[in-house]
Amino acid sequence: MIEYIKGELTDLAPAQAVVEAHGVGYLLNISLNTYTAIQGKKEVRLYVHEAIMTGGRDDSYTLYGFYAKQEREIYRMLITVSGVGSNTARMILSAITPADLVNVISTGNEKALKGVKGIGLKTAQRIIVDLRDKMTACGIIADMSASSAGAPAPSVNTEVHDEAVGALTMLGFSPAPSAKVVTEILQGTPDMPVEQVIKLALKMIK
Repeated sequence: MIEYIKGELTDLAPAQAVVEAHGVGYLLNISLNTYTAIQGKKEVRLYVHEAIMTGGRDDSYTLYGFYAKQEREIYRMLITVSGVGSNTARMILSAITPADLVNVISTGNEKALKGVKGIGLKTAQRIIVDLRDKMTACGIIADMSASSAGAPAPSVNTEVHDEAVGALTMLGFSPAPSAKVVTEILQGTPDMPVEQVIKLALKMIK
């Protein structure tokens, strides 16, 4: 399984990017959010979701790329909802930023989801019902809320944040309070190494 692809951005369009790594050019389908984030960059790292379709006359192998690990996580949640396929999920993440989408789902805003092409009332309701609890359990809602309520997002090192929350989760702590505490620590001390963030978080999590 491919976790991410890091290399030279050789071609970029609103829906696709080509990243060359070790002499191989990888074509990745992307959202408009990712397109905006990587515009103008020479070197990129895109987190990957592999979609393998088998059966019929031809098997297909498609790569989806995401600038942020959290966008990929939300994408993977979206495609678990009945009636939401790969392209529909990508369209949702092109029309709504991940942070706004989390807010839409947490507040049950059906109207905002219905504004996305191809999303009807039933599908919008299903997305909200199916994903609201999942996002809370994974700490996504708490994480996004803390980020938007506190200091600007760039002050938080996403890589350190994700690694610290992942480590705390593996240690048995719930993702939501872990994400909140780690965000607070990094907003106060953006350059703190991940091991120190984890040690401090262990003292702060209630």
